[in-house]
Order: sequence, then structure tokens, then C-alpha cells
Amino acid sequence: MTKRSENSRLRSAVLVSPRHEKRTDRKLRNASARALINDDRDVQRSTARQKAAALAAEKRATVLLPRTGEPGPAALRTPGRFRLPRHQDTSATLAGAYPFLAEGGLGSEGVFVGQDLYSGSSFVYDPWVLYARGLITAPNLVLAGIVGSGKSSLAKSLYTRSIPFGRRVYVPGDPKGEHTAVAEAVGGKAIALGHGMRNRLNPLDEGHRPAGLDDAQWASQVTSRRRDLIGALAETVLDRRLTPLEHTAIDVALDRTVHGADVPVLPMVVDRLLAPEATDDHDGRLLEDGRLAGHALRRLVAGDLAGLFDGPSTVNFDPSLPMISLDLSRVADNSTLVSVLMTCASAWMESALMDPAGGQRWVVYDEAWRLLSHPALLRRIDAHWRLARHYGIANMLIFHKLSDLDNVGDQGSAMRALASSLLANAETRIVYRQESDQLGATSAALGLTGTEQSLIPTLGTGQGLWRIKNRSFVVQHQMHPDELALFDTTGRMTGGTAS
Repeated sequence: MTKRSENSRLRSAVLVSPRHEKRTDRKLRNASARALINDDRDVQRSTARQKAAALAAEKRATVLLPRTGEPGPAALRTPGRFRLPRHQDTSATLAGAYPFLAEGGLGSEGVFVGQDLYSGSSFVYDPWVLYARGLITAPNLVLAGIVGSGKSSLAKSLYTRSIPFGRRVYVPGDPKGEHTAVAEAVGGKAIALGHGMRNRLNPLDEGHRPAGLDDAQWASQVTSRRRDLIGALAETVLDRRLTPLEHTAIDVALDRTVHGADVPVLPMVVDRLLAPEATDDHDGRLLEDGRLAGHALRRLVAGDLAGLFDGPSTVNFDPSLPMISLDLSRVADNSTLVSVLMTCASAWMESALMDPAGGQRWVVYDEAWRLLSHPALLRRIDAHWRLARHYGIANMLIFHKLSDLDNVGDQGSAMRALASSLLANAETRIVYRQESDQLGATSAALGLTGTEQSLIPTLGTGQGLWRIKNRSFVVQHQMHPDELALFDTTGRMTGGTAS
């Protein structure tokens, strides 16, 4: 019932009364009705006043943009539409006449790298963040640049600035030893190996045991890793794939060594390959099958490669450290030994990489042209590359020029295909300055536009073309003075400029 109908009913009650009602009672009843009407009117007026006061308060609290726009620095803000007369011109002219068009960037979440030279904004990068946002599907990174272009400083900035975010860094092979000082500065460890040093690396070490594995699973994993590692070492020295007969001979020798020693070492495997037990070699065929592999492995314990693998390990791989680097600068002149050491280091890392509690990690392969020439090591790198998302790692491969990939194996060979797949499975490609004769190969490998190709020779020190999936950025890498001093790799030449 509405207020108006209620008031009508009350007035009717005042005017209509029984005939036999006394005059005194009628006056009382009419007075009561008028009192009810007055009370109801007061309530309505009070409600209306409250509503009007609330509307007035809301209006006072609402900030409206002036019709003529705001004064001062915000003068371009206006409630009206921005109207300009139409203008027609060439795209080359409009590119300069309309400067408000720029790449939106990768956001602000990640590791600061430097300045986007086109938009002028800060440039940040983090492969794990970009993967979580769906901007990339492969967290691997390829970095190429001539000597002195600044690529080494960029690589070090990327991984050291990631450490405060909880990431760890593994450098399975540092041929020039330039990551040693960085590892020590961030609280990590650099393991130096070389002839005449006390450090030893036992390829048959069990390694780090991942969480969640029972004894049977762990034993199976260690056996498989040892078998693969001994086979890879033999292939590296022989410079060819092993035959099925050689695989069998190695399996038998390895099994007898592991079950016959508390700490199995490589010399024991060599002895059993060159002199198998009579119970295993009834007709002498096992000795003949494993003879070449045995002599190949003998180089690592008694030949020109001796002194590094012929005893128990004297250094430990601690996956909890923020950074671990294998310093190979003392053996850099022996490419076979570098490959063997990196193969052992990769086996060390694999157990840590497979640990689900290991967290996110950078795996840095510097001087990649040295590594890709060894088939066993290339296959191991390719496996890490393909399983990067499963392991939670981001691989970084550092070249001087992308044409190094074309020097791996013969045209159409499996080696060439593996090397090319590394680039295909890296959605972040960073190109620093290249020589003019490399522009065609670089452009073809990355699918660069004509503008991007012409830009590469003009890049200065620390400037790079970043290709992240289908997006391009030109970025100036910026460093703190302390980083500049720590990352310097040209101190002997100039005493100051990073490269």
C-alpha cells in the first residue's frame, strides 16, 4: 500500500464515524488520526532530507574533469575526442612525424638489462617469467657477437642478476677461465682442473642424489649414468661411435669394477677391458671386442691425458651453491681433453638437474665453437636443450658468429642437424655486432628483415638486437661500475673496457 492511499484511509477514518458514537469519542479518534498523519509526514520529510544530503555528499566527493581539460602538465587530458585534420604521407615520413609508436616491451617483471633504444624505456628479461606468461615456449638463449662487442658482459649480467631471485648458475666448461672470478664473487665455487694440479675428477662418482628416489631407483640411475659416461668418454677419444660389441665389453668391465670396489675409478675399468676375467671371457672374444675402447680410455689414466681421471675425486659438486664453474683454462690447448672434462661435468650436473627440489638454473656454455665439434658432447648438450622445461633450466649458448653452426659435421649429417636444432629450440636470440661477411648467414639463420640486417654492423659496444620469438628489440646493456670491473676480460689489453 502506497503512502497516498494510507493517508486517504486515515482521512476517511476521521470523516466517517458511526451515528451512535459520542462526540467526545469522535474528537479523540480524529485527533489520533491527525497525529498519525503528521508523524507519517515527518518521517517522509526526514527520509527525503537524508537522501538529498547523501546525493549532495556524493556529488561533492566526485572529481570531474573540467570541460576545457586540466591545466599544467596534464593539459592534454580532455573529456572530448582528440580531433586532427587528416594528413596523408609516406610511411617513411610518418615514422618520424608520429613518434608515439613504440614496442610495448616485455613488462617490468624480470632482470634489468638496460635501455630499449627505440622506446627509451627500461628493458628487463627473464626466461622463466616469459615462459609463465606464455610469451615463449622454450627458455633457451643463443648469444652471438664478435670479440669486443660486449657479449661476455651481457651473459654474466644475466646470470648474476638472476641469483638474488633464487636462480643458480652452472658453467660446465670455461675454456678461458673468465667465469672463475665471478663465481667466487657471488659466493660460488670454481673448480680448476689441469696437468700438474692436485684436483682429480672421478667419472664414476655417484653424484648428487635427487630427492624422492628410493634405493633401487637411485642405483638404476647411477648405473645408467656411469654406462653412458664411460661410453661417451671412449667415443670422444676414439672420435667415432662405439660398436655394439664395444658397448658389451664396457658394460661387463664396468659391472665387475663397481661390484669389486668400494670406490670404483676409471683405471679399474681400463684394467678389466684390457684383461677381462676368465669367467667372463671363455673364448677371448671379450678381450678383442673391448681392446680399442680399453686403449682409448687408457689415454685418460696413463697416456697424454693422464693425471685428471686416474683416482678418486678431490673436489665435490655442491648443487646448493649459487654458482659452480669448471675452469678449463689450463687445458684449453687440448680440445680432446676439454671435451672429456665437459662430458664428465655434464654427468655431474645431470643428477642435480634432475632433482625436483633443485630450483631454476642457468646452464652456460661459453666458447660454443669448441664444444660442438665433439659428437658425444653435442648429443649431451642437445639432450639438456630439449629437456630444459622438464628440468626447469635455461641454457645459454655463446658464439662468436652463428655460422659456427655450419661448421659442425658435414652437410646433411646428424651432427649438423643436432647443431641446427639448438638454434631452432632457442626462442631468444641475441645478436651483437657481426662482421660484414657474416650478415647473410646471420640473417638467413634468424630470418631477419632487411632493416635488422643493415642495423647489425652499426651496433656499438654493449648494443644488441634481441629477437624474442617474433618480436625485436635493440637494447643497450648497462652495468654498475663494480660489474664493469668484475666482468672485464680485456684488462691485459686496455685495462678498462669490458668485452
